[in-house]
Amino acid sequence: MHTPALWQPTATQIEASNLTQFLKTVNQRWQLQLADYEALYQWSVTEIEQFWQSVWEFGKIISEIQGSTVLTGRESMLAARWFPEARLNFAENLLRRRDAETALIFWGEDRIRQRLSFGELYDRVSQLAQALRAAGVQAGDRVAGYVPNTPDTLIAMLASTSIGAIWSSCSPDFGVRGVIDRFGQITPKILFCADGYFYGGKTFNSLELLPEILQEISSVEKVIVFPYTCTKPDLNTLSNAILLPDFIADFSPKNIEFAQLPFAQPLYIMYSSGTTGVPKCIVHSAGGTLLQHLKEHLLHTDVKRGDRLFYFTTCGWMMWNWLVSGLASEATLLLYDGSPFYPTGNILFDFAEQENMTIFGTSAKFIDSVNKAGLKPRETHDLSPLKAMLSTGSPLVPESFDFVYKEIKADLQLSSISGGTDIVSCFALGNPVLPVWRGELQSRGLGMKVEVFDDEGNPIQGEKGELVCTAPFPSMPIYFWNDPQGEKYRAAYFDKYPNIWCHGDYVELTEHQGLIIHGRSDAVLNPGGVRIGTAEIYRQVEQLPEVLESLVIGQDWEGDVRVVLFVRLRENLSLDAALIQKIKQQIRQNTTPRHVPSKIIQVQDIPRTKSGKIVELAVRHIVHGRAVKNQEALANPQALQLFANLDALQS
Repeated sequence: MHTPALWQPTATQIEASNLTQFLKTVNQRWQLQLADYEALYQWSVTEIEQFWQSVWEFGKIISEIQGSTVLTGRESMLAARWFPEARLNFAENLLRRRDAETALIFWGEDRIRQRLSFGELYDRVSQLAQALRAAGVQAGDRVAGYVPNTPDTLIAMLASTSIGAIWSSCSPDFGVRGVIDRFGQITPKILFCADGYFYGGKTFNSLELLPEILQEISSVEKVIVFPYTCTKPDLNTLSNAILLPDFIADFSPKNIEFAQLPFAQPLYIMYSSGTTGVPKCIVHSAGGTLLQHLKEHLLHTDVKRGDRLFYFTTCGWMMWNWLVSGLASEATLLLYDGSPFYPTGNILFDFAEQENMTIFGTSAKFIDSVNKAGLKPRETHDLSPLKAMLSTGSPLVPESFDFVYKEIKADLQLSSISGGTDIVSCFALGNPVLPVWRGELQSRGLGMKVEVFDDEGNPIQGEKGELVCTAPFPSMPIYFWNDPQGEKYRAAYFDKYPNIWCHGDYVELTEHQGLIIHGRSDAVLNPGGVRIGTAEIYRQVEQLPEVLESLVIGQDWEGDVRVVLFVRLRENLSLDAALIQKIKQQIRQNTTPRHVPSKIIQVQDIPRTKSGKIVELAVRHIVHGRAVKNQEALANPQALQLFANLDALQS
């Protein structure tokens, strides 16, 4: 018996969607008769030049030159070159509106609120771009941001990229070493920094860390400081710093000179999580990022002019880059900086209600935390404008799907999405014309030839395997910084299967042509040679009210691998024999005996990256006595020490 879909778009919603308009446009443009999404998807991954040409036209990309060539070197993923004749500017496409409607709405925790119109945003970018040019910034220079998610940060990125400079950011909760490990590799000319930030009701000072950072990053010629936590920050300890208002004071708004640059002009440098060594510096192109984000926003998220688009993210996570591209679809961006649980877990729902949010993006962890906190936003907030909720960061378990529909909103497109920093976008996304099935990502992204391979490299369906992409796509990184021969790049994605992108996710393609993600393939457990995705265990354990969160690893033990589960329990609870038995029974009844941990150990904290992903590999290294080289990448590095030399792991 098939369970019914959790949500089904109405005929009216399907007809009104951008995706349906795109399908009609494609049929007309290429004389086709594609009848539904599956036919459109298959066409998009076979006729990839026609597809991406159509996205360019549908997204109304602004360019000096488009050129007649869409793709060269199609047969080799690494040799593929997109729109080689094109000349365009990323920022120009995001600043296409200059009217008086609202472009940005910002909440800084519960303290600061700010609004900017499209016209005001354009003018602020114009002033800063002129000041940066006067300071000697040119195309290809690196501009770094050690910044909270405020309007000033977005303006700094747009001003930099309007010139053709390369933007790179990390959030202000990174420590000194984390900043140096990232920006030290890319030698920025300019560093933007806020004076501080708010989190959890506290104020943090960012300026006191700068002298130590600048001592090691000698390339920085000027530090531009945003006043955020106070109006007149003291810059006396910094020799080459200036407040943003003083930096732009001599410049009046005028038409921006958008540098017209190649499609493959570097736009962003982003970083791998860096939990196993110094972070890799992943370079993304202006054209590839723009084209891919327009596709994802317009077609998969159904963003329309005037939509109010929100994603809870810091500037150290690729979802910030994804969010800000919403300007190219003429949406109003909702920016939030601070704790999502201060003063209560309702703050983001307050934001949604008060600002008429239409698309609410967050993490699977946030949804689980709202559930665990016993909140029922459906009863406490008017969320009638909300049409879609997006979740990423880790797999969204089926029970979280149930919670969203029961306690947040019943009539809502719930889009579990998945991709990564590596592609500054998604392999699997929501879909406004398809049903939502419990526990599944709705569809593979258009133009992304996503398949699931077994270990021998054969495509499989309905079984678990490696997520791969078997045809080139525009948002592949153009290269890694400081990797002149491309060795690190090839090793990261192309080592396992020749000429095929292997993403490192352990997944399953469903009968609905959706995806289920079972965890990272490098964290897959292998007891007795049977592969188990970590998400399968988390799903069971975290349904128990006693358990707040958990982490599972495979420990090498007596010539095999045994499953070890760590649990963080609710306050004042301790792990006793009865609770151990309850956890084991929950796992055994709902999975297989092989999934049942040999050991269950209580810990006070679970280590995670700045973007909230738990770090199974780092814990596995610690448990096996191996060094974890780059603990600065973690939000709570002290938590790792809880896993060192545990007596319980010696027996």
